Amino acid sequence: MKRMIHRLSGMCAAAWLLLPSLAMAAGDKATNIVVVADTRRVEGIMRYFSDLYNTNIWLFAVWTVLLTVVMGCTLGFMMDFIMERTGLDLKSRKIVEH
Repeated sequence: MKRMIHRLSGMCAAAWLLLPSLAMAAGDKATNIVVVADTRRVEGIMRYFSDLYNTNIWLFAVWTVLLTVVMGCTLGFMMDFIMERTGLDLKSRKIVEH
């Protein structure tokens, strides 16, 4: 009985995972879809990044990675400074391994 329940649950899981591939919501129009950023009411630096997304996706990806690294480092150093000012010195922490 357990074996039959396992097989049935396996078939249900496979059907659940394969079900979206059977539903073709866009039909034949799926190849005509183009994703672009709407730049009609955007100004300043956001306009630059919107145009960059529409024209050169590789440069947009490079900018995204660089800005993510800069923001992460900035937040990390800021939090380290704040923690040090509150008395939590994480640099001299002793790591105890069991």
